[in-house]
Amino acid sequence: MRRAALSRPLALRTLVCLAALLGTPARAGEPAAFAIIVGPEVPVHHLSLAEAARIFERKQTVWSDGHRIHPVNLPPADPTRRQFSLTVLGRPPEALGAYWRERYFHGVLPPHVLASENAVRMFVAGTPGAIGYVAACLPPPPLRAVLTVGALPDCKP
Repeated sequence: MRRAALSRPLALRTLVCLAALLGTPARAGEPAAFAIIVGPEVPVHHLSLAEAARIFERKQTVWSDGHRIHPVNLPPADPTRRQFSLTVLGRPPEALGAYWRERYFHGVLPPHVLASENAVRMFVAGTPGAIGYVAACLPPPPLRAVLTVGALPDCKP
């Protein structure tokens, strides 16, 4: 019994530290904000949710100027990926497995997965035709947001 009493404060401190590390939304129950971003050479200045879905489902593979589209995702466990998938694709990341297995037999692969939002920004900035999404803030030039969901602050240089 004494051991259980001693471990409760430790467990509570651990939970508080985890919550601080993971962060919490500004308001409980409010969906996380995110922006779909592209580089300066992409000929699109605004996307609808339906257009974004077609791109990230790999149903549209070239921009209007004929250049190839290179979509990238965050890891499936990332909260921004989950919000993006629910908002844009209409289902959580774990529900997309069957979709991608079926598309694979038609020669279509899912978007590449990058480890972090910073990696997404760097890839989009350095890859002509690339498109990705981030939650931390609106991207600084030369990147630009073509669709935002929720309110995002500007990035601090």
